[in-house]
Amino acid sequence: MIVPTGLAVSNFVILAIVVAALYFTRDILVPIALAGLLSFLLAPLVRRLQAWRVPRALAVMSAVLTALLVAGSLATMVMVEVGQLVNDLPRYQATLGTKIHNLHDAVADRGVLRNASSLLKNLDRELSDKQSKDVPAKETLSKDGERSSPIPVEVHQPDPGASETLMAVLSPLVAPFTTTGIVVIFLAFFLFQREDLRNRFIRLAGSNDIERTTAALDDAAHRLGRLFATQLVLNAIFGVVIGLGLAVIGVPSAPLWGLLAMILRFIPYIGAMLAAALPLCLAAAVGDDWSMAIWTALLFGVVEPVTANVIEPLVCGRTAGLSPFAIVLAASFWTWLWGPLGLLLSTPMTLCLVVLARHVERLRFIDVMLGDQPALTPQQVAYQRMLTGDPIEAIEQARAFLKEGSVLHYYDTILLGALRLAQADAEQGRLDDERLENIFKTVSDVVEDLTGQGGETVQDSKAKARSSAGNIVPLTGLDFAGPVFCVPGLGRLDDCAVLILADALKRSGIAARVASATIAIEDGKAESICLCYLENVSKARIDYAVRKLARTAPSARITVCLFGEDQHASRDAQPEMEQPRSLKAALAAFATDKTRRDNAVGN
Repeated sequence: MIVPTGLAVSNFVILAIVVAALYFTRDILVPIALAGLLSFLLAPLVRRLQAWRVPRALAVMSAVLTALLVAGSLATMVMVEVGQLVNDLPRYQATLGTKIHNLHDAVADRGVLRNASSLLKNLDRELSDKQSKDVPAKETLSKDGERSSPIPVEVHQPDPGASETLMAVLSPLVAPFTTTGIVVIFLAFFLFQREDLRNRFIRLAGSNDIERTTAALDDAAHRLGRLFATQLVLNAIFGVVIGLGLAVIGVPSAPLWGLLAMILRFIPYIGAMLAAALPLCLAAAVGDDWSMAIWTALLFGVVEPVTANVIEPLVCGRTAGLSPFAIVLAASFWTWLWGPLGLLLSTPMTLCLVVLARHVERLRFIDVMLGDQPALTPQQVAYQRMLTGDPIEAIEQARAFLKEGSVLHYYDTILLGALRLAQADAEQGRLDDERLENIFKTVSDVVEDLTGQGGETVQDSKAKARSSAGNIVPLTGLDFAGPVFCVPGLGRLDDCAVLILADALKRSGIAARVASATIAIEDGKAESICLCYLENVSKARIDYAVRKLARTAPSARITVCLFGEDQHASRDAQPEMEQPRSLKAALAAFATDKTRRDNAVGN
């Protein structure tokens, strides 16, 4: 769909206004956003206290005070550790300087590097001396005409008073305390008025669509609450492990670095690396050798990958609902907009936007671009590869599918589903002969690749069918006297469906052949004939094709397979004629046919 120029311009203007408003009002919006997100974390605690028959006001105040006590305790611990670290910094600086000097002596020999370093130092010294000599000292003339040098004058500020000293100490604390106060006030307000705010938002969004608005709010609350809870627990465990590990290694202020690691890990991708930078520098400055720094690097190099790649996927799964591209883009955008706090809030803020877009039709493109759901279905991916005539990705998709399901299930759900999409486009005249040939070539290559791999044994297929709901169990024991001839309809896509059906029959132990102009069907050589249609056909066409085949092989049983998306036109066909509409139904029809023939022979 092509967006009109006027609509695109208006959308761009609205977006620019929103971004400008977020930027210029960040001083008030950042605390409000932080309070709103913390309310999702404390809301379960408030509900639990209310379930224990605690009054709502007391439950809210208890939750807020608990959060303040935890934050105050952590802040006190940080101040104590930072003060101790500042007192020891001169000693660490001297140790680090000695180690770097020794490392330089060990790495740089007396060759080119040492000579180049000495040359640059001497050149810089000579330039500095020359500049000092070239600048003449300013002289003045006295009353008697003699030259004299100026008398240096120094200006000293008076000693500050008590009030000025107090203001100098408190002024850096005004902004943090103001932000904390705003966060606490809005946090308590959000917890007190949670239900009222929800109702007002529903009224604002539109009371005529209460179901969709309620679903969006519940989805956002559920995702954010679970995201905060799991991330907080995981990051706290990560910080504890890092702190204990650094304490065992001997790095000073280990609790401070553990807390820093827990906080910075909320920053996606780069948080753990930022948390490791300062402990690494301190470990290099403290120890007599480089072993402490090496152990610190190994600690972060082991704990972070295990947490991110093993524990977090098992615990969180796809909790965030954001793609990796969305997380990186959100981190960059919110950092540019709101600074460091924006970096910490980037993931939850973007998650709220994606959840809103998931329930608002005009914003659905945001969910497509930033959400973690696949942009295309497996059938659409296979069809897209067919259109380009590039079977490599289609084959890779099939091999990936076979790790969990069977070949027959892949044929029935993915490959035939892609062909149905192609048939829908063909009926609207969107496919030319070249693209139809690309589709046929891709399907042929995929079927040939799966056949060349040897497929799977009957036992493997049965095992996969039992372990995966909806899979097709291959037929066994169907010893047909002659081959089953698979006859395509009139379209090129019908030729693709015939290839799939023939290979499926072969995997089920039935000798199947694809009928064509070079393969004639003679009476007595075909025990069964399968006529395949992917397009929507009328009853008259089916009857004509069946009569033509019946004249060629009157003793063969004819089965018509209708694999199209909508085959309502053929409902009035002959009742004694099998008309399966899926690969599973086609195989079941051959099983019924074999049972019927065995009973007839026995009688």
